[in-house]
Amino acid sequence: MDLNNSAHQKTLGDGNIGFCGYVLLFFSWIIFFAFLPISVCAAIHVVHDYQRCVVFRLGRAKRAASGPGLIFTLPCADQCTMVDLRIKSFDIPPQEILSKDSVTVAVDAVIYCYVYDPVMSVCNIEDAFGSTRLLAATTLRTVLGTKNLAGMLSEREAISKEMQQILDESTDPWGIKVERVEIKDVRLPHQLQRAMAAEAEASREANAKVIAAQGEQKASAALRDAAKVMADTPAAVQLRYLQTLNSIAAERNSTIVFPLPMELLKGISRDK
Repeated sequence: MDLNNSAHQKTLGDGNIGFCGYVLLFFSWIIFFAFLPISVCAAIHVVHDYQRCVVFRLGRAKRAASGPGLIFTLPCADQCTMVDLRIKSFDIPPQEILSKDSVTVAVDAVIYCYVYDPVMSVCNIEDAFGSTRLLAATTLRTVLGTKNLAGMLSEREAISKEMQQILDESTDPWGIKVERVEIKDVRLPHQLQRAMAAEAEASREANAKVIAAQGEQKASAALRDAAKVMADTPAAVQLRYLQTLNSIAAERNSTIVFPLPMELLKGISRDK
């Protein structure tokens, strides 16, 4: 705040208008009273609640902005400049940026800022919002040039906060406060998009094969355990046999099933 105050004082000067200035003010008051009805209409200004009026008297800005409400200015001596205090948003045009890992991407963003000191925004710079927009585009290229592609895609919030801090410090002498910075989009080249899509597809196929292999392994283990149970329990084999016959009969009603007696199977197994 001390630096801001010193810059503010340097901008406004000592406020001394000199002997000629007082003479001009005296004649301005004479003209004001001479053309009183017209002078009143020209001297009264309405300042809205979201505005402030920076008054220049004989070319020197007053130390504090006026408003809101009705303000009085002296014709021929005072000049008014209205400043809007509402938050404004600006789109940063897409910037072609070369990342740290040598990938060219197009990045665009949006910034939100407002005037916190009307006098500094008028006296210290010609176009405060236009200059903030140009500075944001330069800062975007500078910050993202130090990031790799993975960082651009996954660290948007950190990049936005870093840009906001840099812009806020740079625009402070202009009377501008940067409220927020948002990265809108990071567009990749078409060739890189196809390569990343092919890599993602290959990764998905590999995962699917791994899952299928794990399923087959679990199924084989389950069949092995079932075979052990059936080997230990002969009745389980017969029940499974009857269940299989029921399933075949349910699928095709025209199929004729001739069940094989289990005793015959036992005889065959004994002969072996």
